[in-house]
Amino acid sequence: MRGDLHRLRALAEDLDAGRGRADSARAAAVARYAEDVCAAIHHHHTREDEIVWPVIERSAGAAVDLADLSDDHSELDPLLDRVRTTARAFASGRGVGDLATALRTLSELIDEHIEEEERRIFPVIEKYVPAAEWKEMEKSLRGGDPRFELAWVDRYASPEEMAHIRTLAGPVLSLLLVLLRPGHRRRQRIVFGS
Repeated sequence: MRGDLHRLRALAEDLDAGRGRADSARAAAVARYAEDVCAAIHHHHTREDEIVWPVIERSAGAAVDLADLSDDHSELDPLLDRVRTTARAFASGRGVGDLATALRTLSELIDEHIEEEERRIFPVIEKYVPAAEWKEMEKSLRGGDPRFELAWVDRYASPEEMAHIRTLAGPVLSLLLVLLRPGHRRRQRIVFGS
């Protein structure tokens, strides 16, 4: 999530600074990509609110306070809406500056939020949440757009993480990745030029 958000932000900032061009087709592709990133972030934080936080609070009780992380989530939706709105405006021929600003604000909040989650929540999960319950909860976190999110997994997961994911998902995952890779690579070339 963070990797592509950073790439999208850098792209918008480069376009805004005149370091690159975007014809109408590329602008539309950038806007669609930004909307897909926003949808994935929304799905992720909504599932945390609905599934992850209740499990952690039930398991850890007073040992955890999720109020500030939940507050971050309430700040996300207006930022996601702003990115979507400015992305659509960019696709309609307006400048990219507002999109670059919106992506910068969103990526800064996401970076801070995820770093805080990793620092504070992962140790609580390891200490208080039973492994079987965590595994069951992970299954219920699935959803979103697999065509988009599997491409993220394929791009950013380490070899060890991919091996673990393949163990969990079985051979269907490998087949899906083979089928989805060409389309995702084409999309990457249009949006990012790579």
